[in-house]
Amino acid sequence: MAVPVSGMSDLTTYVSDHIVDEHCDCMFLYNTYQWPWTRIASLIAPRPLLFVNSDHDTIFPMDGNERVINRLERVYSLFGAGDVVDSLVSIGGHAYRQDIRQGSFRFLNTFLKNDPRTVLDSEVDLVSPGSEPVHPIPPEQLRVFPQDLDLPSDSHNAKIDQEFVPMAKTELPDGGAFPAWKSERLARLRALTFHHFPAQIPAARPTQTNSAGLVWLETEPGVSIPLRQAQPLGTGGRRLWLIASAEDGRQLDWWKQFADPTDGVFVCEPRGVGETRWSRKNPPNYVERAHYLLGRTVDSGRLWDLVAAALYLREMAPGHQSVVLAGEGAAGVLSAYAALLEPGVTEVFLFHPPASHMEGSAPALLNVLRVCDIPEVVGMLAPRAASIVSDSSAWRNITQKIYSAAGAPEKLSLRL
Repeated sequence: MAVPVSGMSDLTTYVSDHIVDEHCDCMFLYNTYQWPWTRIASLIAPRPLLFVNSDHDTIFPMDGNERVINRLERVYSLFGAGDVVDSLVSIGGHAYRQDIRQGSFRFLNTFLKNDPRTVLDSEVDLVSPGSEPVHPIPPEQLRVFPQDLDLPSDSHNAKIDQEFVPMAKTELPDGGAFPAWKSERLARLRALTFHHFPAQIPAARPTQTNSAGLVWLETEPGVSIPLRQAQPLGTGGRRLWLIASAEDGRQLDWWKQFADPTDGVFVCEPRGVGETRWSRKNPPNYVERAHYLLGRTVDSGRLWDLVAAALYLREMAPGHQSVVLAGEGAAGVLSAYAALLEPGVTEVFLFHPPASHMEGSAPALLNVLRVCDIPEVVGMLAPRAASIVSDSSAWRNITQKIYSAAGAPEKLSLRL
């Protein structure tokens, strides 16, 4: 097989130089294992490969083009196949011109037909330019279905993203099988969803405190989040609440119904929320989209922030207070995941969380549905205490049964 490749650059171009802003999502994969893009093209080696680009293509700039072909040539040399990898650079912008077509056809003829002759009979640019382009064949005649109304009613196009990769089936543990059931799923989550996390996320480091008691915490190099005290720890208080602020920035006063007057309550705004909120446009929404190219999501970073902030509270606590992670909506789900990854969190409180990652309000975590869904994740916290305020039946049908299998049904509180 011989492969002409065009329309590819590297992560320096896409992320550091912001060229991801100019592309549609069809260009990119979820880069779970943080591969450099060149490695993907290198999988073709030692089969023949032609790398095609244009010298003034603004969305595939030449500096990225040169880095890719240089690395490809090095990889091919390791196979002793440097003679079957080459690049073709056309003069002009982003277009499929005649010289590109002829070079690509000659490459294919050479390696598939053993015919290296120059291709002279390539198609030509047939569409006449102008304010009203003239097409040799009217575009509507090239449609498989003449009108939108002719599209099959049972088409999978609009939901193929839900069907391409099979989702995990809910399998609840029996009796004494809970520890093995949990261990297997947690290992898969670490491999598929939190591949970029260390075994132990370090505690956040305070970098600045203002007169109002607002503390800025550095959760990882270059990332700082604000933490403020909403209720001081009273005499005899045994719990420290860490409440994750919701992304939309609405007031967080729901906790007052549930926290004891002596509990210490802290509110943190994980990255991209409140004071650290970045600008968003759709398209291109650079920050969120760039994360996928790096094998992360914004929400996995927020989860990291919650773990780091919880560990900071534990270190700063004056006694032996337990740490409660809590949040509303998606922030509650992230709190559950943070507690799952950090055994030092003793309790979680979820206020009207989404009951599935298939819901639009749920946090985005790569590959998570290959392993489990939100009710199973909360169930994996057993025998630690968990409280859920929700009217969804999923918590009773799944989470409650898992807590029973773990021998800790009394540690799960479900409230309407």
